Amino acid sequence: LRVTGVQTCALPILPLCVTISLSSGCSSMVEQNVLMRKIAAVETLGSASIICTDKTGTLTEGKMTLVKMHAGGTDFNIEGKGFDPTVGKITYADNGRDANQELGVRATLGSAILCSNTTLKQEVDEKDGNLKWMPKGNSSEAPLVVAAQKIGLKLDDLGQYLERVYEIPFSSSRKMMLTVTDVSGRKELCPGGAPFPAGTNFLTVCKGAPNFILDYCSSEIKEDGSVKPLSEADKAALMEQIDFYSSKALRVLAIAINTMPALPFDNNSEDVSADDKFAACRQDMKLVGLVASIDPDRDGVPDSVLSARGAGIRVVMITGDYLKTAIAIARNVKILMPEDNEEVAAMDCARLRPTGDYLDNQAMDVMTSSVRVFARAKPEDKLEIVKSLQRQGAVTAMTGDGVNDAPALNQANIGVAMGIQGTEVAKGASDMILVDDNFCSIVSAVEKGRVIYAGIQKFVAFIMSVHIAEVMQIFFCVCVGLPVMRTPLQILFLILVTDLPPSIALGMEPGDKTILEDRPRPREEPVVLGWMWQIGRASCRERV
Repeated sequence: LRVTGVQTCALPILPLCVTISLSSGCSSMVEQNVLMRKIAAVETLGSASIICTDKTGTLTEGKMTLVKMHAGGTDFNIEGKGFDPTVGKITYADNGRDANQELGVRATLGSAILCSNTTLKQEVDEKDGNLKWMPKGNSSEAPLVVAAQKIGLKLDDLGQYLERVYEIPFSSSRKMMLTVTDVSGRKELCPGGAPFPAGTNFLTVCKGAPNFILDYCSSEIKEDGSVKPLSEADKAALMEQIDFYSSKALRVLAIAINTMPALPFDNNSEDVSADDKFAACRQDMKLVGLVASIDPDRDGVPDSVLSARGAGIRVVMITGDYLKTAIAIARNVKILMPEDNEEVAAMDCARLRPTGDYLDNQAMDVMTSSVRVFARAKPEDKLEIVKSLQRQGAVTAMTGDGVNDAPALNQANIGVAMGIQGTEVAKGASDMILVDDNFCSIVSAVEKGRVIYAGIQKFVAFIMSVHIAEVMQIFFCVCVGLPVMRTPLQILFLILVTDLPPSIALGMEPGDKTILEDRPRPREEPVVLGWMWQIGRASCRERV
């Protein structure tokens, strides 16, 4: 009974110290822009071996700026940074001549804003109280709206005369957005004054991934407004232009239109599905132009990626961008190093599902074992990638912000939701939330998780060194018939006075500054290691 009393008094100190250590770690992580939703995830962070991250807003600033345009066979430069439409102009790429009023430029940007829902207005900045131009809406549409306003095209102005009658939002499967606008009233306004065939009353505009949109285009609008059929050679030349932009870490979107005398479906009928409407509107598309935006890397991300690499953590970028763009950005932020082979370290997610269905587990695991960049990814690809990595024994952290990312966040060992761009569904399925959407915060959280786990091991070793010896003392006294040296009440007093404060202090130590240089802790590794038993036995011999 007395031995049982000793155990009853000694054991509660472990969950108490662990809880205090984990909760203290959660509190300190808030200062590093990390909000832990599940306290147990703090410990899991210490064993993370792979971080799967998206690109926009996490590795990059999420403030895209339009810098290049290709329309009617001509290249253009867009000057000016940020969201201020009063700064910069559009010029010819070859001679720098002003191109603000060129038909190809106005047709491309005019069509683009008709297929956008983002607005641009001046608002008072809460930080400094100054007026600043702020976009409200999709980050990919913001640079198009800014560039269009540079040449005097505003969605608000066009909306007074042109009515949008149908919209199919962007989806990860279609890789494009589609709108249908009634242009029967003021055809001269849209898009940017481009001529339409006689009898045109409705205009379909598609905006999205260029390789998808080119498949639907049978012709191209030239610089003088004429329409030229697109041959396979023309499409190949356009793909070379897209690859050139993408190799410069630019995100490329294609803009295409289709003029119609009447809607090819009954807009009021509920029997026609969105897929059928989409198929009817995208017939005989005409390419208007290509637009290329750049999203600057976040400060500190390359250093954080290198720190993760030094810690034995593989950083994997999963993005919906074109493969060339993804590779260029991955090299900028050090996810891909100069010695990495692109053929092995980067892949298009279409290779995971060559026939529409995913490969079997063995083939999937072979393909994902060394990849650091997954391009043109769908939300469901994230889930399959996480499962594959987990089958290989990896402890994965997965970032996400959309509703469709929730299954992957829930499947990952550590689900990481975005605090700014993230939806409530994504946050609810995650273990932690990045308040600033910054990749650097993930690496800081992993470091803190390792420090907390090391602190837990320290006070476990301390408790073992004390209480194993006490148990052995009492056991020895019982065996030889001597009076017990300590009563349970005395032991409880010693725990509260001499054991608990040092244990909590050990659990809250700042940790080793070089802890990120260690390899990730195997997830199956026990808390009590061999060297702890050695300490316990040594202490026991000294006391007995």
